[in-house]
Amino acid sequence: MVQPVRKAVFPVAGLGTRFLPATKVMPKEMLPIVDKPLIQYALEEAQEAGIEEFVLVTGRGKNLMEDHFDNAYELEAILIERGKEAELDAVQRMMPDPGKLAYTRQRRPLGLGHAIWCARQFIAGEPFAVLLPDDLIQAGPGCLKQMMDAYAEVGGNIVAVEDVPREHTNRYGILDVESEKGALARAGGLVEKPDPASAPSTLSIIGRYILQPEVFEHLDKHETGAGGEIQLTDAMAKTIGDIPFHGMRFEGRRFDCGTKIGFVAANVAFAVARDDLNGDIREVIKSII
Repeated sequence: MVQPVRKAVFPVAGLGTRFLPATKVMPKEMLPIVDKPLIQYALEEAQEAGIEEFVLVTGRGKNLMEDHFDNAYELEAILIERGKEAELDAVQRMMPDPGKLAYTRQRRPLGLGHAIWCARQFIAGEPFAVLLPDDLIQAGPGCLKQMMDAYAEVGGNIVAVEDVPREHTNRYGILDVESEKGALARAGGLVEKPDPASAPSTLSIIGRYILQPEVFEHLDKHETGAGGEIQLTDAMAKTIGDIPFHGMRFEGRRFDCGTKIGFVAANVAFAVARDDLNGDIREVIKSII
């Protein structure tokens, strides 16, 4: 029987330079998709998957996220006074229970692997999930819930994957696939951002992971990889052979909200999916095009 996954790490220390000047003061993870910020979508996906404890790995200027997941007494009092029950529920039900949400700082931008390493004390030797809020996934059930179901069957390390054009393999961590069964691809190796000519496959890792705590044995060494950064992919690759490693093709649609076009596309897709906006947003799109 596999050990349950109760904890999740959210690396949110990036500067969001692609979205300047909007992100000069506001963290990119607080950019809204319709009426919810990216970080809230990620946290709700984790809650749906059964995650009980959450840690945000932040950096300077990220205090708005702490405020977002806290009580806003003046706002709540006004909503109560005005009888706005739906709005009050929307701001109250998103908050994790007291003591279940923690924050730690990544003081220097040394890579995704380093960001995860900064959460090592919180993980405390348990398997854990990692969610990158930039990767917004429209799916039901959510991507992490799908991964949890697969994890219950095979255990080990699991990452969400999707096929990308070969010319784009130098943007992602790529699986070296040994075998495939249904949605799962067993990996014999991983390569971070390989040249398209030498990429072992086109199956790319996206921002959802279920990892065993042994990955910290390799992150502790602070070895640098592609881009001179401490790469999570490199640490994961070193566990292969000792721990089963699978990529899971999820059912759903991914939006790369770290890019402007992905962010705009996500807003349109999530608006169209809502009953209260579907008709109006389609008319707006028609009028613009």
